[in-house]
Amino acid sequence: MPSVEKLLYSARTHTRGGRDGVGCSDDGRLQLKLSPPGVPANGSNPEQLFAVSWSASFLSALRHACNARKLAFPEAAAVDAQVELLHAEQGFFLRAHFTVTLPDISPEVAEVLVQAAQHNCPYSKATRGNIAVTLSVA
Repeated sequence: MPSVEKLLYSARTHTRGGRDGVGCSDDGRLQLKLSPPGVPANGSNPEQLFAVSWSASFLSALRHACNARKLAFPEAAAVDAQVELLHAEQGFFLRAHFTVTLPDISPEVAEVLVQAAQHNCPYSKATRGNIAVTLSVA
């Protein structure tokens, strides 16, 4: 584990009820009703929340990769994330697929940027070796 030089942010939440519950942040900016995946109910499921959070962080890592290479970050850059909940003999696990759109950037450069983002994104670091991830450039 890397040594901490500077704490940038600490998110604090409170969740009760599990996949049929509610979650909120201590500052009141986030209040969510939760529901299990595939069930016709109001609320988001943990896989959706993880996909949005990870893809937002990944986009920030892509922006950083562009800035480091003095490339303009495309305004229409996007990540379509798919996080799958699976079950096998060992129990439950996740798998992820990311499709990255970087308009006005050549496919070759886009691949380099995606690999740099995968290397630097905090969510990608946290899941590395624990979740199978496929990355593609649209």
